[in-house]
Amino acid sequence: MIPRLVIAAPASGAGKTTVAVGLMAALRQAGHTVAGFKVGPDYIDPGFHAVATGRPGRNLDPMLQGEERVAPLFAHGLVGADLAVIEGVMGLYDGALGTEGFASTAHVAKLLKAPVVLVVDASAAGRSVGAVVNGFVAFDTEVRIVGVILNKVGSDRHEAEVRAGVAPTGVPVLGVLRRDTRLSVPSRHLGLVPADEQREQASAAVEAAAELVRQGVDLEAFVAAARTAPPLDAEAWDPAAEVVPAEEGRPVIAVAGGPVFSFRYTETAELLVAAGADVVAFDPLHDPLPEATSALYLGGGFPELHAEALSANVELRRQVATEVAAGLPVIAECAGLLYLCRELDGHPMTGVLPATARMTSRLTLGYRTAIAATTTAFFDEGRRVRGHEFHRTTVDVAAEVNPAWHLPGGVEGIAQPRVHASYLHLHWTASPDVPARFVAAARVHAGLEK
Repeated sequence: MIPRLVIAAPASGAGKTTVAVGLMAALRQAGHTVAGFKVGPDYIDPGFHAVATGRPGRNLDPMLQGEERVAPLFAHGLVGADLAVIEGVMGLYDGALGTEGFASTAHVAKLLKAPVVLVVDASAAGRSVGAVVNGFVAFDTEVRIVGVILNKVGSDRHEAEVRAGVAPTGVPVLGVLRRDTRLSVPSRHLGLVPADEQREQASAAVEAAAELVRQGVDLEAFVAAARTAPPLDAEAWDPAAEVVPAEEGRPVIAVAGGPVFSFRYTETAELLVAAGADVVAFDPLHDPLPEATSALYLGGGFPELHAEALSANVELRRQVATEVAAGLPVIAECAGLLYLCRELDGHPMTGVLPATARMTSRLTLGYRTAIAATTTAFFDEGRRVRGHEFHRTTVDVAAEVNPAWHLPGGVEGIAQPRVHASYLHLHWTASPDVPARFVAAARVHAGLEK
């Protein structure tokens, strides 16, 4: 038995993140060891989950990971915890476009046999909330909605009216949350500011959410609902079963972190370690490359907000350029691509790639099916993957290059024999040979094998 509940909503903006984060923190403060999960590819919410739970935030995404891996990855992330809170994405039944709900919150709930609690924004409705709840219950009877949390309720009279509307549905109201201005978290062009960028504000917002939940949610009833989840027949995903490490020597793989490069999946480092590498995090705003670096992973984030500060770390920029010229293997996703360019919004970057990057007003967002356009140390030409893009920048290529990916409508990214840089984020659990090949390239660079 794995006690678990999915926090869902009729639509985006209802307060799922506030409620999920508040529940995680309040339950932790009540003595539970809570594992937090996010449905979909989002990097920002899991950062707040980590603040709330004191454990790594993790994603569950049938599109990026494959349906068959969702339950095993969930079981892996639950190790050492006694309760799981899974935050949904968008509306409960909203999935990838044109797929009848594939990768939706409802899809993941069914894969995990997890009961659902519906968070409803009641700020502009009364008894009509009951009709909303009734419709969501009836829409898919395989999805078991076991409770409702009413959010942004204005007064006792308003609460009574909403409760009267929900009562005929038979779905219990597990909590009522009042409007609270302390819950506003700084936002920007891609959503919330990541927790890694504003630790004090993130901690304060998490504590405010926890206090709101403690005051308004029946935590005992919530836990009791989580315990109604049936047994889940899933063997925990194990990174050591996905890759085979070499017998001797461990190359150092430097992983960019800090406030700029905060977007990476927890399993990325777990796979690299299992494949035989020592993973060393560093902050490109201030640090040099870690000693004995034999490969470099540059994940996602917001370099466009820190371009001047990134550029000011001249030593690191020169190090990266020199080491890459000497054959250092590099995988760069989104923010990493921008850092490898000659400049970003006029600020000098590493100059590894013959390209410049700049901020635009256009949002590029969505899942992508991509085919490797060029053979590198990590991908063979023709390799098909599923990834996700999420950015407002663009890259202008200044010379002829080998593209990284074929995408519907064109090519994207830049590929060199030991450098693979693009906007596409992959979840390596679906492609464990990629971290294995990355570590193998690091071993060669470190002189551990030919």
